[in-house]
Formats: sequence, C-alpha cells, structure tokens
Amino acid sequence: MNYSIAVIPGDGIGPEVIAPALEVLDVVGDTFGHIFNYAELEAGGCAIDSTGEPLPASTLETAKQCDAVLLGAVGGPQWETLPGNLRPERALLGLRSGLGLFANLRPAALLPQLRDACPIKDEVLAASNPEGKPSFDLLIVRELTGGLYFGARGRSSDGTSAFDTETYSKAEIERVLHSGYAAAAVRRKKLCVVDKANVLESSRLWREIAQETAKQYPDIETTYMYVDNAAMQLVRAPGQFDVMVTSNLFGDILSDEASVLTGSIGMLASASLGSAGTDSEKGTVMGMYEPIHGSAPDIAGKDTANPLATILSAAMMLRYSFKLEKEAAAVEAAVSAVLDAGYRTGDIARRDGKKGEEKIVGTKAMGEAVIKALEGKL
Repeated sequence: MNYSIAVIPGDGIGPEVIAPALEVLDVVGDTFGHIFNYAELEAGGCAIDSTGEPLPASTLETAKQCDAVLLGAVGGPQWETLPGNLRPERALLGLRSGLGLFANLRPAALLPQLRDACPIKDEVLAASNPEGKPSFDLLIVRELTGGLYFGARGRSSDGTSAFDTETYSKAEIERVLHSGYAAAAVRRKKLCVVDKANVLESSRLWREIAQETAKQYPDIETTYMYVDNAAMQLVRAPGQFDVMVTSNLFGDILSDEASVLTGSIGMLASASLGSAGTDSEKGTVMGMYEPIHGSAPDIAGKDTANPLATILSAAMMLRYSFKLEKEAAAVEAAVSAVLDAGYRTGDIARRDGKKGEEKIVGTKAMGEAVIKALEGKL
C-alpha cells in the first residue's frame, strides 16, 4: 500500500525527533512492503517567520489531502510576545479543528524497563493495580476542539481584566464519550469521566450527558471523578484507572501529570482522531500524531532529546490511521527491545547513581538503535 503523510517538524527539537521517526517508518515500509510518501509542511514558529502566520492555508490544505499527519512540536520563547492569535500554538488548534480531530488519545503506561524512573513507590503502585504489580496502564481521552481553548476570549478595554469562556455542546461531549467507550471496550472495560461538576456549569452538562451515554454501554463500568481528586488519585493510585475521558483543559493537564509517572514526558505518544477524513477505498482514517512534549528550545540542536515518543506516535499512526497492526506492534516491540538492551536518553536514565548496564545515547543514536531492533540486528 501507498500512504501519504503530512510531516510537520515544527520548532525546537521537533525536527530532531521527527527525523528518526521517519527513518523507522522507511524501515517498516521496506520490511512489510509499503510506501510512505512524505509532504513536509510548515506550521508554528517557523511558519510565522517565513509567512507571518502560524498555520498557512497551504499547510492545512495539503494536510487535508494526506492520509495522516505526523507532527514534532511548535513554539519557543522568541514568539511569546506575539498576540494570542499569532502565537505558534494556534497552529495546533487550527490543525485540530481544520482536520475535524476531536478525540485525543494519550496512553500512559509504566514500562518495566523504566520502573526506576517512576517517582512512586512499589507498594503504592501495587496497591491500586488489579494484579498487584507495581505498574499501571491507562489511557486519557481528551476532547480536543471545544472548551476553554476554543471559547470566546478577550480583555477589558483598560487591560486590567481578561476572560476565557468554557463552552461545550451536547454533540461535542457525546462524540468524545463514544470514543472513550470504544477504547474501554478493547481494554479493561472501565471508564472514568473527569469533570468539575460541583462548580462548573459546563461540567454539569458533561456529567448529565455522560450518565445518559453510559446506558448504551452496560458492560463497561462507568465512574465519575472531580478533576482535583483525579489529579490526586493519579499519583496516589494510578492503577485504578483504565480509560479517563475529560475536557480539553483537564485532559491537557492530567496527561502531562501522567507522563511524569511513566518516567519522562519524552516517552508519551498521542493520536488525535475524528470522524471526518476517512478514505473508504484505502481504509485509512485521518489522524494527527505527535509526542505530547513541547519544543524544548533549551536542548534544541544538542542531540539529547528523546525520540521514542515520536517513534511511538508513528506506531499509533500505523495502527489507527492505516490499520497496520502487525507493523505498529513491530515498532513497539523494537522500542521495548532497545530499552531491554539498556539504551537510554538522558531523561530516562537512572537518577540514583546505579547506572548499571545503561547506555546513555543521543537522539540520533536512539533512533538508530530502534532501527537495528526492527531489523533484528540489535
């Protein structure tokens, strides 16, 4: 099969982590008989510098013509003084809304090789794990095109006050809930709706609709939790969670918190999916895939960034957009093999002084190790 991928390297470490992910995809193509065609596009700060806007119309239009989007990161301190509508992050919001991507899937699992990188004690982890193991495996499903990030905003005429509006419709809430239940159905059949229904009217609508939607999924255990309690429970007992569904803002914060529990934000991949953009002839589903970390300008160009989140995002693209399960599993197995072999970038290296057999490597070398594992040469 031939697949077209819109590649948006972006800013900071974005180009550095995208490069090994594309090399991994090329090896997957050679191994399994696929061709991946890449259309490199500009968005974010680099697009502001060259075109004056964070998301050029040509970028969005080209992305719409592709089967999926692979994105690095956007943003940096040099653009922080720009007006809100011209900041690099607006490119992300424009891509999500323009491509109709409303459900952001952010898996967070503690890999056994990185147990020492998790700050939580074994006994705490084991207490909430159904199997009594010091580990967890959860999925945060974040609503992506509504809420505070897309609501009305502004400042008073004298500049002494500002406002951001949280707005949600029934349809927006229902569709992301269905995405969450679909994920829970193939996992442990548990879904937790996270809101702030004791204070926010928008959250009360979330809970009302969730209670109605839950009736359609009687075989899935549905629970509800206020976001402040959910933040506490994530560090107190992460093993209790299977799938968490929540709003744009809450999902953004909680998934970053969950990344710390896995050892590093450099390990977390994500998939942004929607109902639009499906190619019935090829069987592909439009999605945008990106690591959840930022552009990390302080380490850009130093070959120290962890590319594994981007490589794992490419694996999610193989699975969700292209329906290539064997290929996705091969990439994930290669990442696991690399960690088994002791390869570590600085962010996931042991911090207790007991380095053991760890091999501390940079961005390029980590990507090369994954390729060797894919080829059976590690």
